[in-house]
Amino acid sequence: MEEVIHARGHEHVSAAHASTFEVTTDDYLTPAGDCILAIDADRAPADFDPAFVRACRNADATIAVTLEADGHRDSVEGRGDPDLAFESDRSAVGRTSEHVDERTILLEAAFAAEGFDRDLVEALADGADLTVTITVKG
Repeated sequence: MEEVIHARGHEHVSAAHASTFEVTTDDYLTPAGDCILAIDADRAPADFDPAFVRACRNADATIAVTLEADGHRDSVEGRGDPDLAFESDRSAVGRTSEHVDERTILLEAAFAAEGFDRDLVEALADGADLTVTITVKG
């Protein structure tokens, strides 16, 4: 099962955060938003199919997030959790920790914003269009 989000990069994308990564529906980004990979997302967790959300709420689920922009591609995996709410209408956040809030889409990610391919990050900083594919297995 998968969900797809379309967004775009921004000149302030730095992808320097060590514990989270985020895609937001906001149409702006300040330099302080070092976890944000893209803005102007066309969807948020509250828009996801209920069956997809149920699958992500399985503690044994593997959730993969694949980012594609300007010919560059990178993926990170984490896990699902029964406490995932998928209620945010603003942001989707992946976390290396076990912290859950309304924005969280996966826990215990293998890496956060700082771990994404630097060529991909550079393309996003140049404003490239981004496709985010979130896949759940298990």
